[in-house]
Amino acid sequence: MPKPMHRSSSFRKLHRVTQKGRHVIHYARRRNSLPHCAICRGELSGISASRHSKGRSLRSNTRLFGGVLCPRCTSSIIKFASRIENGEMKLNDIGIRHRAYVLQMISH
Repeated sequence: MPKPMHRSSSFRKLHRVTQKGRHVIHYARRRNSLPHCAICRGELSGISASRHSKGRSLRSNTRLFGGVLCPRCTSSIIKFASRIENGEMKLNDIGIRHRAYVLQMISH
């Protein structure tokens, strides 16, 4: 039975064969992946991927939708929200992925 710390999904199992031919299991901590944009799935820039980042500014950006959306998607959300408020577009004209963020922008 493995140790309780190795039973979580944060450790991955590595099956190894020793020089004597025995099969053993080594445990390694999983690497953190880079954060991705919620709309276009592109990697977010300006955010540290390490688990032990130093300060709050390294964990996310302080701008609108920082740490959630990339700058390109954020600008499109702002454009959609202003067009809806001015009456140039309707909410149903926007894609389903953008809709929740546009509603959040309008209510903000």
